[in-house]
Amino acid sequence: MELLELFQYTFFRHALLGSLFASIACGIIGTYIVTRRLVFISGGITHASFGGIGIGLYTGISPIAAAAVFSVLSAFGVEWLSRRSDMREDSAIAVFWTFGMAVGIIFSFLAPGFTPDLSSYLFGNILTITKGDIWMLAILSVLLALFFGRFLRTIVAIAFDREFARSQRLPVATFEYLLMMFIALTIVACLRMVGIVLAISLLTLPQMTANLFTYSFKRIIWLSILTGYVSCIGGLCLSYSLQVPSGASIIFVSILIYAAAKLGTSFVKRKP
Repeated sequence: MELLELFQYTFFRHALLGSLFASIACGIIGTYIVTRRLVFISGGITHASFGGIGIGLYTGISPIAAAAVFSVLSAFGVEWLSRRSDMREDSAIAVFWTFGMAVGIIFSFLAPGFTPDLSSYLFGNILTITKGDIWMLAILSVLLALFFGRFLRTIVAIAFDREFARSQRLPVATFEYLLMMFIALTIVACLRMVGIVLAISLLTLPQMTANLFTYSFKRIIWLSILTGYVSCIGGLCLSYSLQVPSGASIIFVSILIYAAAKLGTSFVKRKP
């Protein structure tokens, strides 16, 4: 009964709506991340976004807007450096990962006046999301749905075999930069929900769970969206019941769902 009473609160309704759009965005772009094995790159972009937050706090502009610009530039930088023959991909990721964190820490301490609690950006709190955050997630979800719906075959070709895609004269480099931009924007859009430390989990755990049941790119997207939203709702309920941070609760529920699915599918496969 107490859980049902939560629906009368605006912040809880905002959390549910934000969770829905975040699940859509992460379900779509996360499937590409897992298929292309870009989890480490995404982790680098996630931590690099802290540089934008620090600059935003120092200059007085929106930390989320600054993080978006910084993350997109970092994503482009990683993509550009990783294409060079004199730079390994993991080295390029490490450069922007550490640079972003260093810039974020320096500028957040130099920021004049009262500095907001940085833990909200590091670990997230979905109950603090605003209408602006929801609109950002909604617009991003629509753009991703339209982009993937229009170019799904090209994206799948690039995700599974870039060399084959190049042999078919597909604009591989252009699509990879666009997809890196979407990865960066999705990460920043989810910072209020789960924070920098946990954002990468929302982009990978639902996809890993979905991949246990299907290998179809399109079906993984749909199952990831469903799994992600169930994780968000479960995490919100757990957060309310135990009075613990919502971001960590959402990821904890995601891991429980994955573990249960893994055990279930393993049992079915072993059954004669």
